Amino acid sequence: MKSTVTSIRKRPLTTTLAIALSLALVGCGGEASKKETTPTTPTPAQIKVNAPKDIAQESAENYDDNVNGVITGKTLKRWIGNWEKERPQGITGKLVIFQATKGRAGFEFIKPNNNTVFTYLENTWREPRFNGVTEIEGIVISGETTDALVRRYGIDLKNDLILCAQGTGGSAAMDQGRCWYTFRYWGVDAKNLAILDGGNNFLNGTWTADDFTATAFNGAVANQPSPIINKQISSVRDLGVDNTILQATMEDLINVLPTHDTNNTKDGYFLWDGRSLDQFSAGEASEAGGTLANRYSSFQNNAPRQSHPRGALNLNWTNLIDTATGLFKTKAQLRSYIEGNIDAAGKGFVDGTYQHVGAGNAYQKGDQIILWCETAARAAVTQIAAVVVLGLPTRIYDASMIEWNSLSAGFTDKNGNLILAKNSPWDTASLSAPYFPNKPELINARDAQFTTATPRIVDGFGAHTHQVINEDKAYIRPAATSSVASSGSSSSKGGVVLPPNPCGG
Repeated sequence: MKSTVTSIRKRPLTTTLAIALSLALVGCGGEASKKETTPTTPTPAQIKVNAPKDIAQESAENYDDNVNGVITGKTLKRWIGNWEKERPQGITGKLVIFQATKGRAGFEFIKPNNNTVFTYLENTWREPRFNGVTEIEGIVISGETTDALVRRYGIDLKNDLILCAQGTGGSAAMDQGRCWYTFRYWGVDAKNLAILDGGNNFLNGTWTADDFTATAFNGAVANQPSPIINKQISSVRDLGVDNTILQATMEDLINVLPTHDTNNTKDGYFLWDGRSLDQFSAGEASEAGGTLANRYSSFQNNAPRQSHPRGALNLNWTNLIDTATGLFKTKAQLRSYIEGNIDAAGKGFVDGTYQHVGAGNAYQKGDQIILWCETAARAAVTQIAAVVVLGLPTRIYDASMIEWNSLSAGFTDKNGNLILAKNSPWDTASLSAPYFPNKPELINARDAQFTTATPRIVDGFGAHTHQVINEDKAYIRPAATSSVASSGSSSSKGGVVLPPNPCGG
């Protein structure tokens, strides 16, 4: 997909618009060429800007009863058996299944009929983007990239149901969560999005070997069981929804931190670190109990320091899901955690003292949750528990600790280069606990070069960290220039603006 997007960017704008328009006309059977088209992109005044509470959706107590959000294999089996009859109310299009990974032998792909049900292997839910201070290796994909994906699979964002599946159960739930996050961030309605509970070989219901396939569609694309459609049926710009509040920037997080590393239950925010206790504590405590034998092993991505934002609570994402099967814990179990209780294994939320906060001392009614991990992969699983199952207002600090711990003033990397100037306003060290510095020889460069899989500190004196958000807001609010095309800023990379959907709707 990246190569496709890159090739588009290199074409002249007029050529690209013509190609995009011709693809869209194919979706209308050529009829649009016989009549004047009008733009369907909502005007800025028509854009609905949602708050976190508007985006949240609460699951039924039994996941079998859901028709969006977290759904079960039992429900999916019924849908596939007769999609046109069984599809949920309000869904008039097809079922598009995105598997994060290929399933285990015998369970490779949920079998599509390639008429009303399609299955794709897709996990490209990240791209490098610059937020005004730091370029993060992989956060939420841009509007341009999202629309390219929508075109690739011929998705009707208003009428199709998009199902994010794991394939192989377990860590694939991270990309499954990123799938949901991407579409919801770009304004897809909750009724059009679902998360499949469990890996392919752990789905509940009466699944047999005949319900899976290992065969690619005509062998045209490796590991792809359904045909690539390449038809711009819809665009995120058609939706008229701004859900960019789902992403919290570093600046957003800084602005809500308490003055000390204590659990403040009265400030209206719940700060959730979904990493391991080893990482949260910088090795002062361990998931296995006691202190980490080698505190340096708590580091990830060779950061200058290990720490957590002050006031955060910790509950490892592995407590929310069975990492062997990919099955989420029940709603009742997830609710118990958020209420401050511990489970039978003694796991529950801990504060900066690494002690359990106790019943009633975790989430408070009305709190806004901000969550993160190291790269917002594990946080994507935590997000499903918080916003899709429990229905709580939730945001992801998408740059996460890979950015936070990089912004350490006065450190030098293993090449002897300064990480961040001492007078940078974005030095987060004083906002952190416990604060454990890395050895200089273990610190990877944080410069603006694409040399390591680490964030790049591009401008340590940048005015703000909202550039990604601003670009994404601009993408869904293009200024119309004609009846068939519109233009506007989409990203710092100078992206292409697709014409409105001539098919309407």
